[in-house]
Amino acid sequence: MCKFLYKRALNIVRCKLKGGIFIGIHKFFTSLNDLERIIRAPGRFKFEEHNVAAHSWKVAQYAMFFATIEEMQGATINWKSLFEKTINHDFAEVFIGDIKTPVKHSSPELKEMLAVVEEKMMENFIVEEIPAEFQAVFFDRMKEGKDATIEGRLLEFADKLDQFYEAFAELKRGNTDIEFIYMYQKALSKLLDLPLPNSVHYFRDEILRDALAEEARIDLKALTEDILKSK
Repeated sequence: MCKFLYKRALNIVRCKLKGGIFIGIHKFFTSLNDLERIIRAPGRFKFEEHNVAAHSWKVAQYAMFFATIEEMQGATINWKSLFEKTINHDFAEVFIGDIKTPVKHSSPELKEMLAVVEEKMMENFIVEEIPAEFQAVFFDRMKEGKDATIEGRLLEFADKLDQFYEAFAELKRGNTDIEFIYMYQKALSKLLDLPLPNSVHYFRDEILRDALAEEARIDLKALTEDILKSK
């Protein structure tokens, strides 16, 4: 089934590219508007909608703050790399949309295939639509940004932090959809496990404390304590 979906997705990509959906830098710029129309966590009741464009901007802001914390503690930050990784990290969703986290992570095989599809789509887009003199730059900027560098880890941290905040906002207002409980606890667990001790320490001791001090219609303290006890 996964292989069938993988082949079908690639065929869709080829058809779209051959059809001329993207034509050069002009269409690259106009496609950024499409990111504003791609809604995160689709198909679920939400008090507030979030789109991919806003998500990318917030991730860049979060990463900038926590990179500052890491730098203040002696880390060397490649700021150019950090901004390129964060602002571009979800551009490929312009091709396939936002896939819900439980679906994307339902199996390692599916997650890997989706990553391959995104990579192939981006590769085809760059080769066929971006002017030759800019292609090397685009290949570098649009590649998978989550890696073992401190900038890659900060991207992952910031990406999970936005997932945490999206779920937090829904649960705080009383949205009992099980997906947001899953998102909240999954994001919190990942944030606490990432190898960025200075950022994790600040998040746990300052941000999480302030978040749990807010009034909420759901017992966020209990949901949080379940995760903290497992660490």
